[in-house]
Amino acid sequence: MLEGVIQGIQASKPTRQEPGATSRSISPQAFDELFLRTYPSIVGILRRMLGDCGRAEELSNEAFLRLYSTALPSCAKQNVPGWLYRTAMNLGIDDLRARMRHDRLEREASAAAASNSRNDDGLQLLLRAEKQQRVRAVLTKLKPQWAQLLLLRAAGHSYRELAEELQLSPGSVGTMLMRAEASFEKCYLELFGEKESEAL
Repeated sequence: MLEGVIQGIQASKPTRQEPGATSRSISPQAFDELFLRTYPSIVGILRRMLGDCGRAEELSNEAFLRLYSTALPSCAKQNVPGWLYRTAMNLGIDDLRARMRHDRLEREASAAAASNSRNDDGLQLLLRAEKQQRVRAVLTKLKPQWAQLLLLRAAGHSYRELAEELQLSPGSVGTMLMRAEASFEKCYLELFGEKESEAL
């Protein structure tokens, strides 16, 4: 007799949802599909940016966690992969800037020690590592959107993909890419005094 009353009361009470459930921007099935489709690409881009596969995976996971638990603005819901790429790139740039600030002395000491190596293969590795460090340093000085544009283009994304992922007008991608490249080259020359033609 009381069971029917209790069930009626429980049915009329609002159900309590887990934190973040009300703000979820994407269904679990769509989230899983997006994860399987974009995770390897995002990890690859962040790995190229950071030079650290483990950290790239951590930041990729952070980007997906933000997607899962954040209410996206309506404009971002139209292009969830683009929002995800931008979020991951911003996390990577922030991490890169923090690491550049905190690890500058350690990297310089490591480069100095490695420069004493007489092995030709070691020399090539050192030159490559130095080149990567210089590129990363320059990327931290650029506008975040330009850094994202250069990194995604270097990862092989087409102009159409760049426009979608960064929410740009397709006709403006080429112009923005030229400006980003010119800004990169100018900043590189200011920091290191020599031209880096194959930086990315």
